[in-house]
Amino acid sequence: MTRLPAEPGRVRLGTLSLLRWFAIAGQSFAILIVHFGLGYDLPLLACLGAIEASVILNIVLALRYRASRRLSDGETTALLAFDQLQLTVLLYLTGGIENPFALMFIAPAAISASSLNLRNTIALGTLSFAFVTFLAVAHEPLPWEPGKELTLPPLFVGGIWIAIVLGIGFTAVVAFRVATEATRMSAALAATQLALAKEHRLSSLGALAASAAHELGTPLGTISVIAKELSRETPPDSPNAEELRLLLSQVSRCRDILARLAHHDADDPFAMRAPFAVVLEEAAAPYQDGEVEIRIEAEGDGDLTIMRQPELVHGLANIIENATDFAERRVQLRARWTPTEIRLEVLDDGPGFSPDVIARLGEPYVTTRPGKWALTEEDLGPSAPGDGHEGMGLGFFIAKTLLERTGASVTFGNRPEGGARVTMAWRRSDLETMPELSAS
Repeated sequence: MTRLPAEPGRVRLGTLSLLRWFAIAGQSFAILIVHFGLGYDLPLLACLGAIEASVILNIVLALRYRASRRLSDGETTALLAFDQLQLTVLLYLTGGIENPFALMFIAPAAISASSLNLRNTIALGTLSFAFVTFLAVAHEPLPWEPGKELTLPPLFVGGIWIAIVLGIGFTAVVAFRVATEATRMSAALAATQLALAKEHRLSSLGALAASAAHELGTPLGTISVIAKELSRETPPDSPNAEELRLLLSQVSRCRDILARLAHHDADDPFAMRAPFAVVLEEAAAPYQDGEVEIRIEAEGDGDLTIMRQPELVHGLANIIENATDFAERRVQLRARWTPTEIRLEVLDDGPGFSPDVIARLGEPYVTTRPGKWALTEEDLGPSAPGDGHEGMGLGFFIAKTLLERTGASVTFGNRPEGGARVTMAWRRSDLETMPELSAS
């Protein structure tokens, strides 16, 4: 399976250092309060030595690297492993998992799950499990009132161990899942914006061509006038007569080309308004020359002329492309409209959508049919993928997102006789009027 190139780390050194300073402050405060405030006996120098190790690490990192430095997954894993080890030493000196602050093992697990790939997250989770298990069976007594000793029943200690392990595991799974979904959505939306920007550039060619035709009309007219004057003054048997006739014919040809470019009417596929059937033909045009036949049926109450929105054309093209990829012989575009509603069905005679994914179609990185693949959490991880999006399960997500921007309701299903059905429905007014431009 193809894997995406890794991007630079998502965690800044300054972020981990700041969190470590918070931990240092909290640990120091707790130890000083317990020892001097409550009067409990604990190995003060050993505890302060463990805290000092974190202080030294932060100072060394601050002197050698900039706070804005992005850490690789390996560097982040190493620093979080140090934090786990330092916490283990402190807890070993102060009662093991019987110490309420053993709950802090959840913090490194949450950080790793939300910022590292699956392999590193599992490695840190395994390390946390090993440290917690060690502290459950080996530790110094829990600091308590002078002359008294607090001994917890083994069953209670076992319950604490289970609670901490489950807390680490649950927090890591949830954080990893949320980070992965957020990264998937961000990457998919970026791909959608790229596709839409490309369509907008294509749509602007019509207006650009009309503007060019207008601007070139004046100098071309001047050339034509001068060429005609020279032609009248040149004898028919002159060597230059033939060149002048050729020049006039080419001027006439240029004028015809500019006239077609300037004629920016509704029949032009790049026009702002066009019959709905013309928009369907434009979306299907790139796939008409293949082995699969594409039939377009469009009928309804009266003529239907709509605003040619780039989102609509590109979204329909993605749906049609998917249908032609899996159809055996034929794809049908069946459009019907009433005075209030427009309905379009894209039907193919292929294998249909897989039952396993039909409920999730339209989400990013969800493959559409059997035999295809999309990225998994392990491939993608919380780190953002690269720029390419071919073959990554983004086709339907892009299509659905773009079509919904035009006001469409998009549903996916299978035909009783076999094959897939994609249904799009609009309010007629949504396509007949110019959409408001958004800031994005």
